[in-house]
Amino acid sequence: MTTIADVAKRAGVSTVTVSRVINSASNVYPATRDKVERAIRELHYVPNSAARSLRSKRTNAIALLVPDITNPFWTTVARGVEDAAQSGGYSILLCNTDEDPAKQLHYLDVVTSQRVDGVIIAPYSANARKLKRLREREITTVVVDRRIQGWEVDTVIGDSISGARALVKHLIDLGHQRIAVLSGPQNTSSAEDRVTGYTIALTEAGIPIDLRMIRRGEFKTSSGETLTYQLLDDGLRPTAIFATNNSIALGVVDAVDQRGLRIPQDIALVSFDDIPHLSHIFPFLTVAVQPAYEMGIKAAQLLLSRLKGEPDSQPCHIVLPTCLIVRYSCGGKPDDLNLPFRKDILPEKKVPVQPLSLEERRELLRRIPGLKLPFYC
Repeated sequence: MTTIADVAKRAGVSTVTVSRVINSASNVYPATRDKVERAIRELHYVPNSAARSLRSKRTNAIALLVPDITNPFWTTVARGVEDAAQSGGYSILLCNTDEDPAKQLHYLDVVTSQRVDGVIIAPYSANARKLKRLREREITTVVVDRRIQGWEVDTVIGDSISGARALVKHLIDLGHQRIAVLSGPQNTSSAEDRVTGYTIALTEAGIPIDLRMIRRGEFKTSSGETLTYQLLDDGLRPTAIFATNNSIALGVVDAVDQRGLRIPQDIALVSFDDIPHLSHIFPFLTVAVQPAYEMGIKAAQLLLSRLKGEPDSQPCHIVLPTCLIVRYSCGGKPDDLNLPFRKDILPEKKVPVQPLSLEERRELLRRIPGLKLPFYC
């Protein structure tokens, strides 16, 4: 095995000089640096990263904790994080929490014991106490796709409220009034943001909010299926369903099909987040999409800037815009729709979603009877 002494001998310098080159020290003459780097290449020398991390107290590794890496949204976020991290000289430790408190706690123990330099996390709960380990160890953290109450921390999210409002408003414009929403866990801010957008759209249209039409479960296909069955079994036949993520939407498709109903002729369906790898499904879903790759890039860049010690004492809160993609799954008015079954023609229309200002959001929320303002408003 090639050692640092071998490199020093080949380059005709001391081991201290080789170490300085490896650690990118500035006090090395360019000609000397070139000789050392050439010797490293010729001898195929690989520096001992473990020893270097002990000296520098840096591992050049960051952890990414996501709920479900099989979901294409999170796959794309992870790719963005990895690309930005790699370009900055960092490696990624990927952890899949399954929205499970015990798994999240386990992985928080792992990342703190592994001495990662920083963490990007989509926590299962908005409660900051669930991230106590990160706070106690003072590990640099960026929260992605969700908000945290009780901890001023950097966040990168999509505009879920405006995206959900646009989806439901689109359904209302098509003539729907009996619109159900199938959401994720109530303690997850992204789930509640989308329910909030739903209630805002109904309130703006003067449609009374029927709490029986608001169903909460998990961001999973099985949950979407179960919640749809519950709606139908309770005699609450909606003309349209808003699924707050793509996994729930797939469950709705399965349940509606099992009951012998059709989308969109019998029940229209819209979803938050796209399912691009299932574009062959007919009818292709109308969705609100977040820039998932950009979200991952921004989160990693923000984390790396903190690790470099770039001055900014205030936490940074980045909100990325959403886009409405209109396709077949919501059709026209429920009673006059007659679409041809054509998989070769999948028209879509992309519409940027106009974001609500904080004041506009507060004013609309105040108009909803009995609604408590979210902590971030």
